[in-house]
Amino acid sequence: MDQETLRVEMIAKDSLYASGINPATIRYSFEIFERFIRGESILELGPAEGVMTELLAKLGLPMTLVDGSPSFCDDLRQRFPQTEVVCSLFETYVPTGSFDNIVLGHVLEHVDDPIEVLTRVGSWLTPGGRILAAVPNSRSLHRQAAVLLGMLRFEEELNAMDQHHGHRRVYNPETFRRDFTAAGLAIEHFGGYWLKPLSSAQIEANWSPELLRAYMRLGERYPDISGEIYVVARLECPIAT
Repeated sequence: MDQETLRVEMIAKDSLYASGINPATIRYSFEIFERFIRGESILELGPAEGVMTELLAKLGLPMTLVDGSPSFCDDLRQRFPQTEVVCSLFETYVPTGSFDNIVLGHVLEHVDDPIEVLTRVGSWLTPGGRILAAVPNSRSLHRQAAVLLGMLRFEEELNAMDQHHGHRRVYNPETFRRDFTAAGLAIEHFGGYWLKPLSSAQIEANWSPELLRAYMRLGERYPDISGEIYVVARLECPIAT
């Protein structure tokens, strides 16, 4: 097992993406992505515990899952036997075909070179295909408050939970869009969800599911300061000569 795969597997062994309020955020991001899914095929990169996968599978489209963690892949194969599961780092994955929809839910904050990954992913799209990506937003209200409280030195600093998840960066709206543009991708939609005023632990202790969903929806009104941001992108159209 190479060093990066070992790193991914160690993070997977203590993953928290399926705990607390995290599944609620993933389910809401699916609701947003579903608005833009078209065509006949889906590639999901980094499905982890498969929270998003369960919802994508209900769409009834042929689906391929790629994850760098062998333990996650073993679990995904058992739970989704009709789905192709490939255990591979994104940087070394070579698809046998192209895809109409490529989903990257909380992927780009993990990889070493997000522009390289986005460039590769863009080459796997069918004509008119789309990339659907979401990441945490460093400009979220709760991170801004953490700076004012002295808990973070600056908004993009990795906090304890970022480090636990294996994040290598925390995007803001500008740097998120910048990486797509640098990879030769055209952004069709940019948005956000989950207006998050408090830490996850505080929300888990006190909020009802109804309150949490209301703040998920509020985040769509204020994307620049929402807890999570998303992009829908396609390949740049060739320039006619």
